[in-house]
Amino acid sequence: MTPKKYQSGETDVTGRISKIGDASVRTALYEAANVILTRPVKGSTLKSWALRIAKRAGMRKARVALACKLAVFLHRMLADGPTFVAEKAAAMAV
Repeated sequence: MTPKKYQSGETDVTGRISKIGDASVRTALYEAANVILTRPVKGSTLKSWALRIAKRAGMRKARVALACKLAVFLHRMLADGPTFVAEKAAAMAV
């Protein structure tokens, strides 16, 4: 979930999601973020974090930001081997 970059001289533009990596993983992360944002969940700090981004930058960017955060959580879980604890994940999102 890396953004496209265009850099030339003084120009530095950050674009949309690049096509680096597995397309099915990008799709799954984006869909998971969409479900988190659209389904009614009470007390979700991840959802409230993403909704604050949505107010500032729009829902699409909030979905991508949440998908990136989910990717980081999953990567740490694969690297360290712990089980997922929602309270710890929510504390990291703030």
